[in-house]
Amino acid sequence: MTLKHVFNKSFGKYLLGRLGQTVMVIFIGITITFIIPRLAPTNPVEQKINQMMVSGANIHPEAIKQFREAMNDLYGLKGTLLEQYLSFWGRLAKGDLGPSIFSFPLPASQIIMKSMPWTIGLLLSTSIISWLLGNLLGGLAGYQSGRRWTRWAELAANSIRPIPYYIFAFILLIVFCFLIPLFPTLGAYDRGMQEEWLNPAFLLSVLHHTFLPAMSLVLTGIGGWLLGMRALVSNIISEDYVQYAEVAGVKKKTILYQYVMRNAMLPQITGLGLSLGGIFSGALITEYVFGIPGMGQLSYRAIMGFDYSLIMGISIFSIVGVSISVLIVDLLYPIFDPRVRLS
Repeated sequence: MTLKHVFNKSFGKYLLGRLGQTVMVIFIGITITFIIPRLAPTNPVEQKINQMMVSGANIHPEAIKQFREAMNDLYGLKGTLLEQYLSFWGRLAKGDLGPSIFSFPLPASQIIMKSMPWTIGLLLSTSIISWLLGNLLGGLAGYQSGRRWTRWAELAANSIRPIPYYIFAFILLIVFCFLIPLFPTLGAYDRGMQEEWLNPAFLLSVLHHTFLPAMSLVLTGIGGWLLGMRALVSNIISEDYVQYAEVAGVKKKTILYQYVMRNAMLPQITGLGLSLGGIFSGALITEYVFGIPGMGQLSYRAIMGFDYSLIMGISIFSIVGVSISVLIVDLLYPIFDPRVRLS
């Protein structure tokens, strides 16, 4: 039996195990998402009927009864809890999350898919940029701790890191939208434009409007990654293999990137996977402050309006996103660190 055959067999076993864990986590998470809204004291159908009655509409009791039955069937609230659960999975398999309550009769999936590109575009790009810059600066600061620039970098990181990203967003908004009016105060693109992602003019408008919210997320994110990587590198440079490489005359650049930073990357990769999985929940306050129509604003509207379909849909996307991100990190571990066993 060749080494290649053993590796393929081990990797296949490792992959199947991680896939099984991911599927189980997603199944349990979606089941909890189904149960929790039904434990709430508010019923979306009754809430809708009450709104109709409060508005002064003169509706026949038989019509209200028929409306209640139709809405319960439409929102998957008809029958026993088990029947609702089986119906829920049947609809979910078809990609049907039901209609939204406050945007009736638009499907919840359509509303989520319209908001998701804004959140993914904003948070995915800012998460990766802050991760790359933070780890690079943190690695250099840990390996070259005696230099003056590293002290200034650590001071800046320690000063910015405790500031919540939304407070930083308010500061940038005041400075660059009112005191120095370089950027627009609200919206994701210029008014009157259509969402045409292949249109260069539209893309430039989006970049102009989202620069400040992206900057607030990048600057606050860099601080945490920088300090985390610096702490890891500070411990690794004292290891015997690093000391031996320096005595043996290995180039400092090689020691930094191949010996030190590569071994310090595993915890940072885990953090990146979790942060990427969390982008589906959105950056509520930043999106609200700058008027970005992303998942954060959508989540707020769904919770305040007790929109069953939207709440469950957003939760499901978040669960799947986090689970897949963790799965990808698990599969990448053996590549970055051969010491991780494929078992």
